[in-house]
This record gives sequence, structure tokens and C-alpha cells, in this order.
Amino acid sequence: MSRYPVLKKDRKSYMKQGTRWTIITVTVLILLFIGIGVLTGAKTTYRVYSSTIQEWTAKLDGSAFLYLFEMENRSFREAHPEGNRIPSLTSLSFQLLTSLTPNDPRSLLGREIPGLSSYNSQIIIAGKGTDYSTLPIESEPPMTVDERGEVGEVEEEKEDNGQTEEKPLGEKDIYIYHTHNTESFYPHLPDTSTGHDGKVNITLVGERLSESLEERGIGSIVDTTDIASLLKEKGMKHYQSYDAMRPVVEEAISQNDDLKYFFDLHRDSLSREHTTANINGKDYARFAFVIGAEHPKYEQNLQFASEMHQRLEEKYPGISRGVITKKGSGVDGVYNQDLHPNAILIEFGGVHNNLDELYRSADIMAEVFSDYYFEDEKVSTD
Repeated sequence: MSRYPVLKKDRKSYMKQGTRWTIITVTVLILLFIGIGVLTGAKTTYRVYSSTIQEWTAKLDGSAFLYLFEMENRSFREAHPEGNRIPSLTSLSFQLLTSLTPNDPRSLLGREIPGLSSYNSQIIIAGKGTDYSTLPIESEPPMTVDERGEVGEVEEEKEDNGQTEEKPLGEKDIYIYHTHNTESFYPHLPDTSTGHDGKVNITLVGERLSESLEERGIGSIVDTTDIASLLKEKGMKHYQSYDAMRPVVEEAISQNDDLKYFFDLHRDSLSREHTTANINGKDYARFAFVIGAEHPKYEQNLQFASEMHQRLEEKYPGISRGVITKKGSGVDGVYNQDLHPNAILIEFGGVHNNLDELYRSADIMAEVFSDYYFEDEKVSTD
């Protein structure tokens, strides 16, 4: 029997297979070009921005990116944690689709168990005694906030920290505001208080900080918006305080071109031992810097907060509790800090501190910040 018919049949099958692969290749290329055209030619509303990609990739475990870097540079192999293996495609897809991280129960339980969402915070710089059990805690005000607080005896004279005379007042570069304006302090409230007051509260600390800054030649604006009342008028909840505050800050920015720094002052709800430092025989309210990590440029806010922490610790060791970032469910994650790279949230002491301790700390903050401020001004001028 002749073998030539068989060869002719094989040749036809090879030709059909080659034609099939050619069609598949051309189809893939056409789809690729169509996809590129859609992404680059679509309206801006439908484009995929870097912030969108960042939101997707934020759901992945950080170590997974090492394997991507390794494809380009083999030296990244040495950066793998010991015993860590490349995540499977199934694991990566599961993280992207569900926002859950295998072997990390916080990604699931943090949404279900009250209080566990606080562990979405990350300690960037830990001050003395700062760990995941001593992170800043926010307390909600009661339905009705009374004005029952009393200032009482307060040490009025400011400490002489090298500031001998007032400097000429410059532009109003600093904006001081209070998203949770009723946060108050037990030593100045009745025994039945929940730690919130409409009169004796964190706004007094903002006024003191402004006075101390102006004595050093730095102008400031202290916002007096009653956010608690604004929330009530608009039927909003306490967790929406930052949404209510946002238009206020935006208006301040639009009306004051000189504003360069934004301080949102709060007070913590932790016990006194964590929020108080004794320096040279006097008690001071400690600081904690909180940065929202859910906007693309939060690293700039983080850099400013880290600089302030380092400077405070150099002059007054133990005064700062550190720098913390927050993101994820159960927290705001932005804190309106996306409005300016020099916007930070500062926890001034806690609910158990008194105004003497808070005012001393406000003077320290003004002193340390003024050094930073005039150095920055000199660099900008040069």
C-alpha cells in the first residue's frame, strides 16, 4: 500500500493547524490594540487611573510584590522572608476579589468584631510605650452635649523655653481646626460626664497653640466651627465628622492663599499613663500623629508628621507617642489630609489630662514647630 496519501493527509492537517494559530495570533493582536485604544481614547470618567490600580494592589500582601521585582532583578531573591513561598495565582486572585488575606484573620474579623478594626492601623514610628495595645482610641459623644465644664485654676504663665521676646507677626500660614470639637477632659468636667463638653474642650488647646505660635512670629487661623452642632443640623452621624469638616477646610484654603500647614487637634481616650509624660518634674500631655493612608499622596503628610515627631523627641524625649497610619474598614482613612501635603492630625494628650498639662504641651509644639517653620522658610527663600 502506498504511503503518499498518508503524507498528503498529514500535510493538510499541518496547514490547518498553522492557519488556526495564525488566526488566533491575529485575533489576540486586534483585541490588544482595541483594548489600548479604549483605555487611551475613552472619556476621562472611564479611564483607569493610578489611584484605581493602587486601590486594587493595596489588597495584596506586600511580600507578593517581591516576586514581581525578582523577574527584573534576581538580587531581590535575597529579600524574601525565610520560608516564604511565591503566592499562587489562586491566592492572588482570591485577595483581589475578596480583599481577604489568607492566614490573616484581621482582614475578615476586623469587619465583624467591634474594636478589632483598630488593628488596621500601622505604627510607622513607635514612641515610648507605643504598641498595638496603646493605639489612639476615639470616643463618640453622647446624643446631647452639655456645657457643664469648668476651666478652674490654670497656670497662665508660659514657660520660658528660650523665647525672650515676641517676634513681629508674619502671614497667617497655619490653620488650626477641630473635627471633633467637643472632645474634653475629665479633670474639668462633672463626675457624670462622658468626656465631651460644648465649652471646655479641645478648642481651648487650639487657642493656646495659636497664641504661642504668634508670640514666635507665626500667624495662624483658629477655626471655631461647631462640627457637633453641624452634624445634628444635617442629620449626620459622628463618623461623618470629617465629611462635615471638609467643606470648611476647603473654603479656608480657597480664601487664604498663604495657608501652608493644617493641624487638626484631637484628644485621645486612653488612660493617663499612656498620654502623660513627666519632663524635668512637670507633667505634659503627650502627642500622637495620625495619618490617613487611603489617598495617593499620603506619604507627603507622613513625611511632615515624622519630621515633627523626630524634632519633638530630640528636645523632649518621651513627649511623642509616635506616628501612626490608618486605613481600612472602621476608620476614615483620609482625615481630609488629601487637601494639602502639610495636613496632619495631632492627638493632644487624653481625656485624663488637665489644661495645665495640655497648655505646656501646646507651648512645646509651638516652640519645636517654629524652629522647623523658619528653617523651611529660609530654604524656600534661598
